[in-house]
Amino acid sequence: MSKAPDLTQVRNIGIAAHVDAGKTTLTERMLYYAGASHKIGEVHEGAAHMDYMAEEQEHGITITAAVTRLPWRDHLIQLIDTPGHVDFTIEVERSMRVLDGCVIVLDGVRGVEPQTETVWRQRTQFRLPTLFFVNKLDRPGADFERALDSVRERLQAEPVAVTAPLPDYDGAVVHLIDKTCLRFGGERGELLQATPCDAATWERMRPWRESLLLAAAEMDDALAEQVLADQEPEPETVWAALRQAVLAGRICPCFAGSALRNQGVQPLLDGVVRLLPSPTERPPSLAHRPDGDEEWVTMAADGPLAALAFKVQMWEGRRHVFVRLYRGTLEPGDEVAIPGPNGTLRRERVARLFEVDANHKTRLDQATAGQIVLLAGLRWAATGDTLCAPSHPLWLERIEAREPVLGLAIEPVSAADEEKLLDALDKLQQEDPTLRVEDDQETGQRVLRGMGELHLQIASERLRREFNVEVRVGQPQVVLRESIGRAAESESLFHRLIEQPDGKKLEMKAWARVRVEPLPRGAGVAVTVEPRIRPEGIDLHPTQRDAVAGGAEDALVGGPASGAPLQDLALQVLELELFGALSSPQAVRVAVAEAARKALARAGGLIMRPVMRTEVVAPESDVGAVIGDLQSRRALIRDTRTVGGMTTIHCDCALDRLLGYITDLRGMTRGRGQFTMAFDRFDVI
Repeated sequence: MSKAPDLTQVRNIGIAAHVDAGKTTLTERMLYYAGASHKIGEVHEGAAHMDYMAEEQEHGITITAAVTRLPWRDHLIQLIDTPGHVDFTIEVERSMRVLDGCVIVLDGVRGVEPQTETVWRQRTQFRLPTLFFVNKLDRPGADFERALDSVRERLQAEPVAVTAPLPDYDGAVVHLIDKTCLRFGGERGELLQATPCDAATWERMRPWRESLLLAAAEMDDALAEQVLADQEPEPETVWAALRQAVLAGRICPCFAGSALRNQGVQPLLDGVVRLLPSPTERPPSLAHRPDGDEEWVTMAADGPLAALAFKVQMWEGRRHVFVRLYRGTLEPGDEVAIPGPNGTLRRERVARLFEVDANHKTRLDQATAGQIVLLAGLRWAATGDTLCAPSHPLWLERIEAREPVLGLAIEPVSAADEEKLLDALDKLQQEDPTLRVEDDQETGQRVLRGMGELHLQIASERLRREFNVEVRVGQPQVVLRESIGRAAESESLFHRLIEQPDGKKLEMKAWARVRVEPLPRGAGVAVTVEPRIRPEGIDLHPTQRDAVAGGAEDALVGGPASGAPLQDLALQVLELELFGALSSPQAVRVAVAEAARKALARAGGLIMRPVMRTEVVAPESDVGAVIGDLQSRRALIRDTRTVGGMTTIHCDCALDRLLGYITDLRGMTRGRGQFTMAFDRFDVI
């Protein structure tokens, strides 16, 4: 069993990037050079240590965030390798929530890409100190300076080079703090040779060095005086000032190399331990108490337990939960509490603790604040739940899952597998909050919803491989939303005589007037239920007040055009007329719901489709055909940019018009085209 490490020597980091930028390739080199892995597993060979799922090896992509540990310079780095494909963005988001810093990998040719922007927004939400690794500098068209410019322009961040390639990149990088030229020899780049830069080389690197020193000098007055006096500062002084700037979020240090060619990785590892924060250097986390008070949770081993469950995973058929401890300690056999809605408190007992290396786990006898560990024995803890001491209930900021945008009908090949399928789908949903299983009321089919075609394909493959359930799937169906086209009002008088079983007649009567109006995209639904009551002087009974709100909710279940969920509108109950004892809560609820439905019908339903922020890359010679095809799909072209004979087209397009697009794109570009998309909004397009 392992013991808890010294927190000041720990770095909890994530590796994130756009798909195919080289995250997992970089992670494999980090593990190898740190001695945590005896060989380098290549993604293209399906042998990457971190891509251990069969689907990851088959598709050559990272699907699930994998946790590992590696030693470097007397420090322990706990590292999470995250997916780059937008369909699995929940893996990035929940990983960012529990990390202390991150490394974002850029393609040296393409610089910042769409998923890089998504990752950056996730990183910004949690204010994570960040390093950049500009990868693939061995490729034709790679440009380190252009990649840093794209960081400055598209992410509004301040990149500062710590290592930089020579203009005629031959695998060597110049370390701008140590003023040395680094070459990576040996069979796998493990032999690091540092030599002083010659005068000509250093003259070419001088602008990068000056930018580095000026950025560091902003955090250290003594260093600023040395820089202004044109004196040479000590490397340790520069490192210390850079660290302050990184922790303050002022700069993002950048490192150069090519992970596949085993170049530039060791300086990046040095940067991780010297520039990124330890758990104790992160700001306290805000927690809420059941009594309504707030509390700041400081990273410390003493104090009542506060931990966040950020991932559920079925491991060897058993349910396990990944957690990050923010305060206190945890041991096998400890009882933990999980605060729920309305002040409820569910108690569970931790059976076992593990530290994790990809798909391998090692028993722990204790975990302490700052650690990321795996727990066994928790039946109810879900993604985003807080684990706390039963005597000190609180909850930390939750991890919010995005709504799925695509669905497909799913059923077992054999009716005998129905229960088996339901159990497997339940386990998949526990692991992945962006997967939803719903029953279509119109068709009676069971629909599996997710974030995209690949997401649903992987889920189907896992059902067959992991759970041994053969399934039939239908064609993908895009999730729709509705809004309204204009403001409208309507009224409704509900008046019924209902014959009861005993032969008596029950009279019910109520009148309501409701107004609806559209709101800007992304505004959600606003409901106001403070009607003027007639006759005047009458107050609503609490049950009648609840009935008014219930009637409004009933009407908002589905829109008038397609029955899809409504959004981006305001509903206001303007007036309500009561008729004494005849206006029961049921009558009031029906009157409000009917008036609201009539108002929605008058306002005119607008069907809104998922609109994807799309980037298409195609050879310059084929751009005309590609843009013409996109316009035929009613895409809104935002801009184009040509670099090295390849043109990048940025556009917005409805998801249903992009289903199967990759096949058409490859046909138009003789297999050279590629595209990526990320959900942006629901809109009429």
